[in-house]
Amino acid sequence: MTERKFAVVTGGSAGIGAAICQALLAADYDVASLDRQKPTWSHARLKSVDVDLMDAAATEQAATELAKTAPVSHFVHNAGIILPNLVEKAQPDDLVALTRLHLAAPLVLLKAFLPGFKARRAGRVILISSRAALGVVTRTAYSATKAGIIGMGRTWALELAQHGITVNMIAPGPIGTTQMFQELVPVGSDVEGAIAKSIPVGRLGAPEDVANAVVFFAQPQSSFVTGQVLYVCGGASVGVSPI
Repeated sequence: MTERKFAVVTGGSAGIGAAICQALLAADYDVASLDRQKPTWSHARLKSVDVDLMDAAATEQAATELAKTAPVSHFVHNAGIILPNLVEKAQPDDLVALTRLHLAAPLVLLKAFLPGFKARRAGRVILISSRAALGVVTRTAYSATKAGIIGMGRTWALELAQHGITVNMIAPGPIGTTQMFQELVPVGSDVEGAIAKSIPVGRLGAPEDVANAVVFFAQPQSSFVTGQVLYVCGGASVGVSPI
């Protein structure tokens, strides 16, 4: 009997995380969402786990319990916050907080799932970074830790490839319908329109754009792809010049 695919997704209650969960459910995965908030939607194969991912002990406990309930086959770290500040107002505590969420949490979770991955000689790890890893105004802590996700993920890819485990990163550009984006850029504002026009494809991203990339990395046919960063950003990471 073929073992069912079981994906753990952080920050799956809304926005990009919800789209990732829904895409994996549509692909016949069992899915667990780890988040401080419960999803506003439900599915028979969705398990919601209430956990503060900035609390390493609580995160480890949740991960250990999940690993005992069913063999985890896929791990997607999506949870994130921005804490925007110009450098004059950026604080060391911003870096500490985002390091806990963007870097320490996935480390704790992966370590819990790794014995099962290695035993089955298979596993998929997908880390959501950001186009901001290349640098964005007011993103000192966010850009630093999202860039750190890429370096950490590439290291994991090298260490785990021999065990049949792939590790890849997705770096989204502006995703217009998420709460994180709308808290900074009002819907329908001139700023929103200007950002959309600045993107080569001429539009903001949708959560489903990121979810589609997750499904690509998750599938068995992607076993020869590891240590890569896929910018899902409408071309914003390429850079354009009028001359």
